[in-house]
Amino acid sequence: MRQRWLLATVLVALVACSESPTNPAIERTLFDGQHIFRFDTFGDEAFWTDTLKMHQVVQGISPKTALGVGLKVDVDALPAALVSQLQAGQVNLDDPATTVALLALNAVVGVQASVDAANTITRFGVTCALCHSTVDNSLAPGIGRRLDGWPNRDLNPGLILSLSPALQAPAAHAVLTSWGPGKYDAHWNHDNQNGPVLIPPAYGLAGVNLETYTGEGGIPYWNAYVAVTQMHGHGTFVDPRTGDAIHYNPDLVTPKLPALQQYELSLTTPPAPADSFDAAAAGRGQTVFFGAGTCSNCHVPPQYTDAGFGLHNPAEVCGDGGLATRGTTGKYRTTPLRALSRHPPYYHDGSLATLADVVTHYNTCLNLGLNAGQQADLVQFLKSL
Repeated sequence: MRQRWLLATVLVALVACSESPTNPAIERTLFDGQHIFRFDTFGDEAFWTDTLKMHQVVQGISPKTALGVGLKVDVDALPAALVSQLQAGQVNLDDPATTVALLALNAVVGVQASVDAANTITRFGVTCALCHSTVDNSLAPGIGRRLDGWPNRDLNPGLILSLSPALQAPAAHAVLTSWGPGKYDAHWNHDNQNGPVLIPPAYGLAGVNLETYTGEGGIPYWNAYVAVTQMHGHGTFVDPRTGDAIHYNPDLVTPKLPALQQYELSLTTPPAPADSFDAAAAGRGQTVFFGAGTCSNCHVPPQYTDAGFGLHNPAEVCGDGGLATRGTTGKYRTTPLRALSRHPPYYHDGSLATLADVVTHYNTCLNLGLNAGQQADLVQFLKSL
């Protein structure tokens, strides 16, 4: 009921400007989309259980280890007594049986598991929320209320996958263990090249035409690509550019894409905390952004990305062209800047650690001639978005 109340609050906010009642059809779509985002595997248990044998792996993993590789626990899915025990330090987080109990409660974000009467995991699958949700750590690190749309930059997908008995070949194992937290390579199973990128946020997508770093398509395209080719859900994905022509009958993905998209569009960017930037400097930085910095030539408000479908050659941004050459466009989109300070590092591969590094990079690349004060002010403006 709490999840429904929270979403209803969002819905009221969305229609408040028009002072009209919530449209029941829209409300139903958002409820459905939230459920798909959080809990729908699209039938990918066939891959994660039958092929990767992850149910066997997870059976022996403790909560401490699971939290250590970035998995999150939804405190709202826990009984009050268990919450009290966790607060009192009375739960054994070194015992794999505790992991199984959390899975049986459907409390592990982005994971769906079936647990039998003998407390054995029999089926295991993943959802969109595994990578694109985190928690607010309100109870403990890694345990709290869901933050849908926030990229899970603690998650180490490569290390998790490397535990699969099916991925023990030395070459594959070396690739997977090289990715590190917060990164994933959605092309590796297509081209066998190693080039992980940062897990992107799934919030603030309203008004953003191109969802991927390389601008292959919008939200429906990327949702289908990930659901079918990465999660290995049972759906349809066809793109002659990638060579994919995948069809499942029944299709457990395509009919759900509209509701999933609408829920993602409802996920707004979190505002910058008032104490996270210098307001006076940010005001000066705004002038730099729209003036000497020429940032707004590409980062157009309100989302601070290309207003249309513009893409850029890697040389235009003095960037590594590796990901672009692996994609279908050979180019990069303009990354939306809202809530940028919430998810460092930056650039698609995380090569720029701070916003100061980003400003320095473009000041040099574009020969902007910004002095140290202008650069510092611009950083504060970026933090304020």
